[in-house]
Amino acid sequence: MGQNPLSTRRARAAFAGTRLAELYPNPAIPLDHRDAYTLLVSVVLSAQCTDKRVNEVTPALFALADSPGRMAGVPVDRIQAIIRPCGLSPQKARAISGLSRILAETHGGEVPRTFDELEKLPGVGHKTASVVMCQAFGIPAFPVDTHIHRLAKRWRLSSGANVVQTEKDLKALFPESEWNMLHLRMIYFGREHCTARGCDGHTCMICSCFNPRLRSC
Repeated sequence: MGQNPLSTRRARAAFAGTRLAELYPNPAIPLDHRDAYTLLVSVVLSAQCTDKRVNEVTPALFALADSPGRMAGVPVDRIQAIIRPCGLSPQKARAISGLSRILAETHGGEVPRTFDELEKLPGVGHKTASVVMCQAFGIPAFPVDTHIHRLAKRWRLSSGANVVQTEKDLKALFPESEWNMLHLRMIYFGREHCTARGCDGHTCMICSCFNPRLRSC
């Protein structure tokens, strides 16, 4: 028997990247937004919440205030009442109010374009900052959500120890020019094909190719 052509991480990464590009040549940004600020708020709301639910909630929120200056003037309890369906509403309402005030007072009402400045905002961690950097500004980043973390482990592209290591491993395997599109493609594939319960790591169209006993790719 010949050597499995997909036995190495780099070979599996190349195969997965090609297959994902075929499936999702131009993946849409899942969160509805108008600009960098509304994207930032939407990403904050998406913590432990589905993008679908966030998209159902944000029209009412942005009808009330869609800029840092206006949002900073909205009472926190009013923000919380609107975003309650997203869960964790007390923390998220305080974060949205606080980051809006800082943007209005410190950044001229603009969302900063550096990781350091973004991660100093209330409610904004590395993943949120990464999403804003790549989806709002087109700056290469590789936000790792639960779908990407799961796929990287199933496809043996990363040890899967934690999202920090997964991000590091994926950045090393794929060209920087592919990061922004690839993270969206992996999200969609993880939602639609290689789901947490719908694939056991062997049955989806990519996982099956990485299993020597099943592989027919």
